[in-house]
Amino acid sequence: MSGHSKFANIRAKKEKNDAAKGKIYTIIGREIAIAVREGGPDPNNNFKLKYVIQKAKANNMPNDTIERGIKKAAGADGGAEYQQLRYEGYGVGGVAIIVDTLTDNKNRTAANVKSAFTKGQGSLGTPNSVAFMFENKAQIIIDREEYEGSGDDLMEIALEAGAEDIKEEEDSFEIIAAPEDLDAVREALDAANVPMTQAEVVMIPMNTVSVTDEQMVKNLRRTLDLLDEDDDVQTYYTNWEEE
Repeated sequence: MSGHSKFANIRAKKEKNDAAKGKIYTIIGREIAIAVREGGPDPNNNFKLKYVIQKAKANNMPNDTIERGIKKAAGADGGAEYQQLRYEGYGVGGVAIIVDTLTDNKNRTAANVKSAFTKGQGSLGTPNSVAFMFENKAQIIIDREEYEGSGDDLMEIALEAGAEDIKEEEDSFEIIAAPEDLDAVREALDAANVPMTQAEVVMIPMNTVSVTDEQMVKNLRRTLDLLDEDDDVQTYYTNWEEE
């Protein structure tokens, strides 16, 4: 599974940067709504909600904001209904990009995503036009600052629960598993009181693309920056091997 940790750290750091801008609060608020409506408002009986709450706290989301989000989603106030939509396309240089969104207005989101590709000289594709270049993997990130145990202990817990691999980085641990094993690994870590900053199924590129032309790099960053700024965009995946 060599090479996955780089993408894990990019995603983890991106979330922390987004928290400073406030975008992550919007994303987490929508994830809370989805989790409550799928499994109820009690995190003890709704593991998805429990994880989202952990994610919210890891990003310094105030407790009263979390509680309000849960109550709103559990109530009969006719709150917004969110859809999870995926878009695929190419940036310049043949870089594949997958965009996952959570939106209450698919027309707005489609227009914004298309605009991000267009402004970066890229183009949207059809469903599955680039997905075959990626593989679905469960990815769990543990922040070293939040975890007091050893890497060996973490490896033992994860591998016994069905994980495929674990990587140690300077500021984090990354655990990779098959998507169907995510819940088992996540529950084992939770039972051992291991704090998780991310625990979800992600798209990991099987091969990467290098882009060295200065203008192409600017165009790629333009597309990705616009996606970063869009509150409807949960995350995106690329096979760009950034320098």
